[in-house]
Amino acid sequence: MPEGAGEKLLVSAQGVSRVFIQGQTELQALAPTTCSIRSGDRIAIMGSSGSGKSTLLHLFAGLDLPTSGTLQWPELGSREDLRPGKISVAFQAPSLVPFLSVSENIELPLLILGEVAAASERANAALERLGLAHLADRLPEEISGGQAQRVALARAMASEPQLLLADEPTGQLDQVTGGAATALLLDWATATGAAVVIATHDAAVARSFDRVWFMEHGRLSSGDSA
Repeated sequence: MPEGAGEKLLVSAQGVSRVFIQGQTELQALAPTTCSIRSGDRIAIMGSSGSGKSTLLHLFAGLDLPTSGTLQWPELGSREDLRPGKISVAFQAPSLVPFLSVSENIELPLLILGEVAAASERANAALERLGLAHLADRLPEEISGGQAQRVALARAMASEPQLLLADEPTGQLDQVTGGAATALLLDWATATGAAVVIATHDAAVARSFDRVWFMEHGRLSSGDSA
């Protein structure tokens, strides 16, 4: 698979696969895959549900270990060093802490990083960027699913990672709101220099990215931008 045009090699996957065991059955979620992510990359991964997109993102993030192959983060360090500062993840499933307000949810990774003084300011800035400032004091149960999805994206952006991974970040948004959120994400990436990789079903969202990868039955292939 062709490498991106960026200079720094953030993720290197060589023959990486993932097999899950269900009872006595082996389920290959990801066939042996070789690919890389470099600084400045804007990559959309398209595929149907169950095709392996989320599995691949979790491996990139160091949230899961490959069954075989070699996975490295040459410019980011060891797996233990990746999160929440160097790689941020916006999950597809609900991921907000229910007893924390929206702003507190965004501040949490920054507090873990020890950036106490800047946490509130950066959380507010991320909310402003995504047009969510009016939700700052609400609890997750008081906002819609689409709003929660954008808050999770704001949280991932606030820690200013070198690589942001987002799993279906517009899945619960209408076309106009989803397009606006995608544009804001890419503008943020340009301003910060971060690489962005998203999994999406939406061809319109994928067209906003420089490169599109395709997944089918756990197999990854590259293609021209959609």
